[in-house]
Amino acid sequence: MVKKAIQRKRMMSYFIDATVELIDEVGINGITLRKVADKAGYNSATLYNYFENLDHLILYASMKHIKDYSHSLEIYLKDAENAMDRFLKVWECFCDYAYDKPEIYNAIFFPNLEKHFEDYVADYYKLFPEDIISKDKNISTMLLKTDINERAQTTVYACVDEGYIRPEDANKLNDMTLLIFEGMLKRVLNNKISYDDSRNNTMDYIKAIVERFLIKDYNFYY
Repeated sequence: MVKKAIQRKRMMSYFIDATVELIDEVGINGITLRKVADKAGYNSATLYNYFENLDHLILYASMKHIKDYSHSLEIYLKDAENAMDRFLKVWECFCDYAYDKPEIYNAIFFPNLEKHFEDYVADYYKLFPEDIISKDKNISTMLLKTDINERAQTTVYACVDEGYIRPEDANKLNDMTLLIFEGMLKRVLNNKISYDDSRNNTMDYIKAIVERFLIKDYNFYY
């Protein structure tokens, strides 16, 4: 059983690594199963033994691309003094990386897959637990969440616990910030806005929403 798991990880890694290289070379939209199989040195039929379809493979390859974000998150949060600081800094870090590689983050957080997203993410981190590099329990918990909505909720509920927003407003704050991000990401994907403007505008809009829901004093760090 252990040998089978090792073999599965090794074979999947061949295809994932080939896809990571292709993402850098031709972009996500330029990837085909044949290109991946050729670069990995196997045929397409072998690929289907390990992945449902191209979207499944691209998702896993894209997750390899966000390790820089995972590494940086702890640095961004180092000076956070409270839950609201953490909420905003998580978004700041996320936007800094997502708008720099919009195709990658769109493939991960807004995928077109057959099964529930949580099944794919759980399988990925079971195969590659080394990709969860944070020693911070809260960060690790957030990274293990199965979709962008649940990831964002992790930090929102901490703001409720520390008395910054009402419990009944948590989902509203979460939904509104996610809508801002999703809309801005689509603008970036369509080359309608620059990286700097997308990043700065998102943080300004999130600040405006937070101000609406705050129920105790908070000094914004930006």
